[in-house]
Amino acid sequence: MDIDELRTFVEVADAGGVSPAARRLGVSKSIVSRRLGRLEAELGVQLLARNTRGATLTEAGATLRDHAARACAEIDLAREAILPTDDLRGRLRISVPLSFGPTHFAPVLAQMAKRHPQLHIHTVYSDRFVDLIAEGFDCAIRLGYLQDSSLLARRVGPIHGALVASPDYIEAHGAPETLPDLLAHEAVMQGTESWRLMDGEQVVSVHPRGRFKADNGTALVAAALAGLGIAMLPDGLIHEHVASGALVPVLTRHAPAAAGIYVVRPPGQHLARKVRVLTELLIECFEQVPRIVKPGT
Repeated sequence: MDIDELRTFVEVADAGGVSPAARRLGVSKSIVSRRLGRLEAELGVQLLARNTRGATLTEAGATLRDHAARACAEIDLAREAILPTDDLRGRLRISVPLSFGPTHFAPVLAQMAKRHPQLHIHTVYSDRFVDLIAEGFDCAIRLGYLQDSSLLARRVGPIHGALVASPDYIEAHGAPETLPDLLAHEAVMQGTESWRLMDGEQVVSVHPRGRFKADNGTALVAAALAGLGIAMLPDGLIHEHVASGALVPVLTRHAPAAAGIYVVRPPGQHLARKVRVLTELLIECFEQVPRIVKPGT
């Protein structure tokens, strides 16, 4: 059986249809359909029941799916074993946050693509937490405080941040001097999250309140610049505005607890060389990230 046909079948089975599988593979729907047709013709059985909502596995398809996935994984391992150590091929599908991705991580991915001309890199930029397994990603870059999950994670660098507000907001509402003061101020925030702040050597959680919420860091920067409230933002998004005076650090004695940059991947899989190489590149770039706003200054 053709390995591309098997790999395509696994993608369709996991994605639940031809169209999402084609997007994962980076090929047309017609190519996916032809591969499936050839595989079914060779085996003499129907593997997928197609309908207007997508495709579901038949009994034969459910049996083949696990065998096919293992076969594809073994072929990938064999290719890695015989290729030169500096040669990467195949496809790397990665989820990257939209807030930092285009400015901070895209150059690393471009560098990786330049070093490995046989490697196809497919990147999805979104601040949404994607389901790596269901959506067919090899790995993801995630920021912040990593939540407990079944995913395997490797920390590749720190993220420092600061509480900031615009001069107009501070002039109108003053600046908080203590942690309790913070609760009396408007906050711009992602949702109902708590802010993890340092109190000496301890990490304390504060639950701010505010009327402006967004799931994107760049949008929160814009809100802070407009004077809508105090924001807790990473240095990478605010350093230019702090340097220009458009944003002013506040409550610097209680800096945000250091977060991290992580590469996460699905459990139970062999660590592919392409994911390991990406991880090493990210460590090289981000392991020693200088702090822009010094605590207590």
